[in-house]
Amino acid sequence: MPQLNEVFPAPIKTVEPGSPAERAGVRPGDLLIRVNRQSVTDVLAYRHLLAQGRATLEISRPVERPSVLSGVLGVAQDHHRLEYDPAAPTFTFDVEWEDPGLDFEEVLFDGIKKCANKCDFCYVHQMPRGFRKSLYIMDDDYRLSFLYGSFVTLTNLTEGDINRILIENLSPLYVSVHTANQDLRQDLMKWWKLKVKDPQAVQIRGMIERLESIDLYTQIVLVPGRNDGEHLDDTVEYLSSRPNVISAAVVPIGLTGHRKNLPDVRTFTREDAQDTLARLNRWRRQFLAERGTRFVFPSDELYLLAGEPLPTEEEYEGFPMLENGVGMIRDFLTEGLPELPAALPAPRKVILGTGLLFAGSLDRAVEPLRQIGGLEIEVRPVENKTFGRVTTVAGLLTGRCFRHAVKPGEADLLIVPPTTLRYGTELMLDDTSLTELRTEFRMDVRPGGATLGELARVILDGVQSSGHQWGMSAHAVKESRGQA
Repeated sequence: MPQLNEVFPAPIKTVEPGSPAERAGVRPGDLLIRVNRQSVTDVLAYRHLLAQGRATLEISRPVERPSVLSGVLGVAQDHHRLEYDPAAPTFTFDVEWEDPGLDFEEVLFDGIKKCANKCDFCYVHQMPRGFRKSLYIMDDDYRLSFLYGSFVTLTNLTEGDINRILIENLSPLYVSVHTANQDLRQDLMKWWKLKVKDPQAVQIRGMIERLESIDLYTQIVLVPGRNDGEHLDDTVEYLSSRPNVISAAVVPIGLTGHRKNLPDVRTFTREDAQDTLARLNRWRRQFLAERGTRFVFPSDELYLLAGEPLPTEEEYEGFPMLENGVGMIRDFLTEGLPELPAALPAPRKVILGTGLLFAGSLDRAVEPLRQIGGLEIEVRPVENKTFGRVTTVAGLLTGRCFRHAVKPGEADLLIVPPTTLRYGTELMLDDTSLTELRTEFRMDVRPGGATLGELARVILDGVQSSGHQWGMSAHAVKESRGQA
């Protein structure tokens, strides 16, 4: 909770024309300071105060102050920046059961809540050096979980956070459980005692039960030989016993080639994946018969590793955890191919670059396109040169990976997975842009589609993809705060 007199100025991005805010003289770039004389920590608190019916909004206009920044080494450049001045005058306006008409630059005004854990499988700890600093932020913020579906561990919550979740009914939340065995969970997650604000917050069963009025989507990241096997059975059994737990996703550990000074862990073998699916399928059949839902959903990676067919679309029950890698391939295949021409007006060679894990599935999916006259399609598995060969998912490929995999001029069109791109941009994780790749490769470079049908249209017509991009949701918030 904010301290007395502590404020978190919220930069205003847009003001809706004709709104109470515009009539009061508010303009983009102004700062929201308080609502009903209370500090506002985020857009959720802002909405909660407005929902009370009557609100007084306090606005400040930031002052413009010169600063000296170094744009080029050894060359001083004069710039101006807008700063909040606590002594600057403010003005207020009132609304009554009406939206003020404000949109903010960020959804969090007081910053991202940081993780209190040091998990053996944390991806941030396995990041190579040299990326933008936002990628190294260990976020664990329940507000982003509610807003965007990012998974949180709950271990950094305070008593005030818990009460707020319950009072404001921030439901659903997405919770990383990993195991219901408390000792094993501590061994896997290794939370820092100094970062844990409430000792009760690390007790996962107690937290799930205390949040009984909040719907929870949970995930279990499996580490071979640690929380799989019978431990997995125990966790699934416990989670299924709680009425507020809607479902559980099961995901194998993801590793990179950058695990210096980290515990020795191994990836899943084919046998590991097959055993895990056998256990989960027993539960899924039981839950479906007893409850009408399969409740527990293995990730696509488990099926690919096990060499087993993916479930049908119906078995994913609406794809509630699509962003967690559960059902992405089936969702991709759901929209079939459009009507295909017999031949292209002019010959075209297309390379479909993708991760090692998905290459086989993609190759089979696009086989009908190879019947089109003049169209040559190659699905090219791209080894991850940034995170290491052990990283096989498509979404973590970078410009460096494609530079190693593709030669200039060898095709007319290179299609990259849309999940490799930062949301709203054509930038990959290593800040390589598609424009750079087009110049270097001397060919067109475009993102593919979120569905097979979209991908076909990109191949045939050059239509810009509207598919998923990484950075949407919680990561977009991290990006905005990491640019300073």
